[in-house]
Amino acid sequence: MKVDFRAVGKDYGATATLRDIDLTVPDGAFVALIGPSGCGKSTLLRMVAGLEHIDFGQISIGDRVINDTAPKNRGVAMVFQNYALYPHMTVRENLGFSLRMAKAGRQDAAKRIAEAARILGLQELLDRYPRQLSGGQRQRVAMGRAIVRDPDVFLFDEPLSNLDAQLRLQMRAEIKRLHRTLGATVIFVTHDQVEAMTMADLVVVMRAGRIEQVGTPLDLYDHPANAFVATFIGSPPMSLIRGEIRGSGSQRLLQNAQGMRIGLGDLPPAAQGLAEGAACLLGFRPEHVSVGRVAGDISGLGTFGGTVALVESTGIDTHLIVATDHGDVMAILRGRADLAPGDAVTLSLDLGQAHLFDAESGLRLG
Repeated sequence: MKVDFRAVGKDYGATATLRDIDLTVPDGAFVALIGPSGCGKSTLLRMVAGLEHIDFGQISIGDRVINDTAPKNRGVAMVFQNYALYPHMTVRENLGFSLRMAKAGRQDAAKRIAEAARILGLQELLDRYPRQLSGGQRQRVAMGRAIVRDPDVFLFDEPLSNLDAQLRLQMRAEIKRLHRTLGATVIFVTHDQVEAMTMADLVVVMRAGRIEQVGTPLDLYDHPANAFVATFIGSPPMSLIRGEIRGSGSQRLLQNAQGMRIGLGDLPPAAQGLAEGAACLLGFRPEHVSVGRVAGDISGLGTFGGTVALVESTGIDTHLIVATDHGDVMAILRGRADLAPGDAVTLSLDLGQAHLFDAESGLRLG
């Protein structure tokens, strides 16, 4: 079922938590809400669930405006971060609790519980209590409790944050498989951009109660609307170098406050009108940085020197932090690199993959 947000806002006293949220979650889509702590993503989810009052605007599910609809009548089911299972009830009783409250028939309830248990592999656990389950099993029970309600919209509020790294990976696959199986609309709140990038059809990046950008994971990665999105999406994050535009045509340079220069050559068409002295941010992803093992010629376009500050090997690749006169720069080298902190290196940027942002507004140029 489609979910529409129109000029939605929320105040806590004199503080505006959410402002002017306009968003459409398509029917059957998996949409992730992501942003730093306190940006309003969980509040927005709770407003859909009916756990928070909608102070401004309206929220619709399908063709129904749900602002004043009781939570139980909204056609949504929520999976919480802490599972929220009843400790004195068995898995079977936890799964069937909402059906009992809705006075569902015994045969219908048993059928729906059995189907949810089958989908999530809980058949052997139905007579256990939550204390007898692992974290991953408890999370599957929490999802099963949502499934038996047959909702129009599933709401997930950071459901994986309490799990260890291996279980998070397994549960990501489990939730995606569940989405494919049921075909239901999912709104998923997370602070982990890797979760958002790997699971969602659409990602909504939020900051300070507002939406910064909405797009597919690769749209956000390749075409960030502003410097905030550019550095928030991607791990390791995009590096930003601040400076002023100097020169013209193919002789364009980015010069920092200390007078250090990076040759830019021809700027993107939409950025070619930048005036001499325009303050900009040059952004580039770690995988678009080539690293020379010794200090060399730095007169070429997108080339400058630095000193290795940190080396982290993941086995399959090597992550570097390089200290430069333009600030710290992240780089990823495929494979293993014979580099150590203190080594002098030359960095060369793939300018065709770089971005320019306005230094004041943060908006991307070009």
